[in-house]
Amino acid sequence: MILEIIGISVLWLFLFGYVIVGSIDYGAGFFNAYSILTGKQHIVSKVIQRYLSPVWEVTNVFFVFFFVGIVGFFPETAFYFGTILLVPGSLALILLAIRGSYYAFESYGKKGHKGYAFMYGASGILLPASLSIVLTISEGGFITLNNGEPQLEYLDLFMSPLTWSIVVLSIISVLYISAVFLTWYANETGDEGATNLMRKYALVWSVPLIIAASGIIVELRFHNEEHFNNIIDLWWMFGISFLLWIGTVWLIWKRKNYITAFWLLVGQFAFAFFGYGISHYPYLLYPYITISEGFTNEAMAIALIIAFILGMALLIPSLYLLLRLFLFDENYKKGKK
Repeated sequence: MILEIIGISVLWLFLFGYVIVGSIDYGAGFFNAYSILTGKQHIVSKVIQRYLSPVWEVTNVFFVFFFVGIVGFFPETAFYFGTILLVPGSLALILLAIRGSYYAFESYGKKGHKGYAFMYGASGILLPASLSIVLTISEGGFITLNNGEPQLEYLDLFMSPLTWSIVVLSIISVLYISAVFLTWYANETGDEGATNLMRKYALVWSVPLIIAASGIIVELRFHNEEHFNNIIDLWWMFGISFLLWIGTVWLIWKRKNYITAFWLLVGQFAFAFFGYGISHYPYLLYPYITISEGFTNEAMAIALIIAFILGMALLIPSLYLLLRLFLFDENYKKGKK
C-alpha cells in the first residue's frame, strides 16, 4: 500500500505542475488572441510573447511524465481509459498540434499572423476543456461494460451538469492563473499598461472561479455522494484554499506585492487540488479501478518511483534556470535581448 500511495502522490504532483505551468501558457495564448480581437495587442502582446518564447518547449514535459506514469503505475487504466478517451484524447492531440504549429509559424514564418494567433488562443480554451473530461469520467456513472469492454455513454456524459461544471472551472482556472502570473510578470518588466490590463483580467475571473468550484461540490452531492462526503471531511483543506484566494485577490486589488499574490495562488490551487485527489482515494475510476487493484508489480513500481524522483530532480532546476536566464533576466525583461 505504501508504494501505491507514493506512486499516485508523485503522479498527482506532476499533474499539479502541469495545471499551473500549462494554465499560464494556455491563458497567455488566449489573452494574446483576445487583445488582437479587441485592438489592445499594443498593450499586452509584447509581454505575452516575451513569456511564451522561452517557455513553451517545456510546458508539456509535466503532462508527458504524468501520462507515462499513469500507464506504468496503473496498467489497468490503459484498458479502461484507452478506449473511452479515444474521442476527447484525439481532440486534445489535435489541439496540441495546433499549438505546436503556432510556435513554428511564429518563429520561422510571418510574425503576428492573426489566424495563427486566433487558433492558438482558441486551443488554449478548448484544450483544458477536453482534458477535464477525464475528471468527470473518473467520478463514475458514464461507463458501461459491453461483453467486458468499457463503453463510454456520450449522451449521459454531455447531458450531465457535472461535466459542464468541471469544464467551466477548468477554463476559468486557466484564465485566472494566467492573468495573475502575467500581472506579476508585466509588473516585473516595468510595463504599467500591461500590468493594469492583466490585473483587471485577474480580478474579473477571481469571483467566477469560486462560484464554479462551489458548483462542482454541489453537483457531486447528487452524482457521487461518497466523493462528496469525503470532500466535506476535508473541509479544512478547501477552507485554507479559500483563505489563500482571499489573500491573492486582496493583494491584486491593492496593487501590492504581485509575486506574493502569485505564490498564494499556487498554494490555493495546491490545497484544492490535493484535497480533491485525497477525497477521490482510493478510486482512480469509480467503481472499477482503485489504486491497489490496478497497481503494477513491486519491481516496476520501485523503478518508476526512482525514475520519477530523478526526473523531478532534473526538471525543477531546469525550470529555475530557465526563469533566471530568460524570463527574469533584467535585459530580457526590458526587451533588450
